[in-house]
Amino acid sequence: MLDRLTSMRVFTRVVTAGSFAAAGRSLSLSQTMVTKHVVALETHLGCTLFHRSTRRLSLTEAGKLFLEGAQKILTDMEEIEQGVSAQRREPRGVLRLNAPVSFAIRHVAPLIPEFHRRYPLVTIELGLNDRPVDLIEESWDLTLRIRQMAASTLRTRKLASIRFVLCAAPDYLARAGTPRTVDDLGAHVCLGYTLSATVGTTRWIFGRKSEKSVAVSCPLIANNGDVLREAALAGQGIIYQPSFLVADELKFGRLRMIELDYPPIEASALHAVYAPTEHVPLKVRVMIDYLAERYGPVPPWDEGLHLA
Repeated sequence: MLDRLTSMRVFTRVVTAGSFAAAGRSLSLSQTMVTKHVVALETHLGCTLFHRSTRRLSLTEAGKLFLEGAQKILTDMEEIEQGVSAQRREPRGVLRLNAPVSFAIRHVAPLIPEFHRRYPLVTIELGLNDRPVDLIEESWDLTLRIRQMAASTLRTRKLASIRFVLCAAPDYLARAGTPRTVDDLGAHVCLGYTLSATVGTTRWIFGRKSEKSVAVSCPLIANNGDVLREAALAGQGIIYQPSFLVADELKFGRLRMIELDYPPIEASALHAVYAPTEHVPLKVRVMIDYLAERYGPVPPWDEGLHLA
């Protein structure tokens, strides 16, 4: 079966060249092959496209109508091919990027202006979700996720390490005392994160191998780390959150790091997650490379912190 799009190209070339033989020469095809393409179109359409005589070739009414449509299709296809080819040479188009809320506000949004300066033809649609998102079902080009990545058909690239810290406001510690051991946390007010099993609302886990857990009492729980950080700053209790969320507060003394007899859990990492296509779009590749450059080798939020 002959390719119909190729047959359209052959047909339009016959019209412009004025003969099957001339069209064949310009396309490096035999006259027989040119004839086969035209006949295939006529058979598919169920009508004659050319009036043929020994002297001249002319279009039938059906041929004129088909020529108008074929030229439009071929022009549209050429524009599509040029656009796709341009995307391979220079990043362009809409990049749909999804990231966790607090992380995106602090450490993705501030990087976008520089990205736009480097790649002005890329438009970013930034979606903020703490819940897991279905990259394929929801049509995201790229998602950033902070967790240990399970086996998946999706492709991933580690962008940065994520460290957890235990901290509270100085006035809370002055009022309630500073815990020295993990077990001391049972006597303190803790602020829990509802989307985590390891640093959640009833138990907190410590140790490099997650070997120690303790029951905690959390009069305030939330599904957003910013809420918990603000509560901690107001002296409401102790939080156990990623360093990227509290780095500035720790550096300026508004929150104070608490060191116990067990270290914080070995946290997961920040991963770029994207579709397992053979040809990753250039706009996706340059964004991943850009984020890896800005987040490594030491994440900027951890610079100046003395983490265990």
